[in-house]
Amino acid sequence: MPKVSRHLAQLRNCGLLIDRRDGQWVYYFLAPVLPRWIEDVLKAAQQGQTERLALLQNRLVSMGNRPERRFSMC
Repeated sequence: MPKVSRHLAQLRNCGLLIDRRDGQWVYYFLAPVLPRWIEDVLKAAQQGQTERLALLQNRLVSMGNRPERRFSMC
């Protein structure tokens, strides 16, 4: 995970991501304003990986809301 964190930090430092911290969790989001070429790259990736993205989306949905799960354990 340290490499992932470093890569996310680099993307945040470049202005491509923003983050929000909630306890031990850090939530990353695409920056609201992106260069046009980034939007083109993301659209191309989405078009080429629609099936895989759908599977990943289903996995995320099945995990539920992390903050809600955390509070239910307290």
